[in-house]
Amino acid sequence: MTQPETTWRRSTAERQGRPLVLAMRRGATLKCPACGIGGLYRAYLKVSEACPACGEALHHHRADDAPPYFTIVLVGHIVVPLVLTVEKLYAPPIWLQATAWSLVTLLMALAALPMIKGALVGLQWALYMHGFDPHASGREDWDGTGVQPTGSKT
Repeated sequence: MTQPETTWRRSTAERQGRPLVLAMRRGATLKCPACGIGGLYRAYLKVSEACPACGEALHHHRADDAPPYFTIVLVGHIVVPLVLTVEKLYAPPIWLQATAWSLVTLLMALAALPMIKGALVGLQWALYMHGFDPHASGREDWDGTGVQPTGSKT
């Protein structure tokens, strides 16, 4: 006996729109993307399990490698033109530039990383990604209706 082909589909009919830009701005200010009041982090880059103010579950996020990638791109696009400008205008000794620009780059990256990660968590929340959809029944690619997956018990 052949099993019916599993069809996964996403239901967006019951979803209410979430404000994308506002959620990303709240995340970038290290606040909960849902309410904008509670803190997003419990430590430097550790996202809280849930918002202390509104109770929104935040543990679903999966920022992975995106925040460091975007941080490197952002900091690099700021620091490299500054290095070239300072070199062209003042030509300081190489040891001074290596020391100064290393510190500037490190401090900018450490300052930007939590903001960028927060914005990405806000993006995921606003777009119902990675478990932020309350109607996903534990699956982010299945809305709980239609054909059951092969091998599942009903």
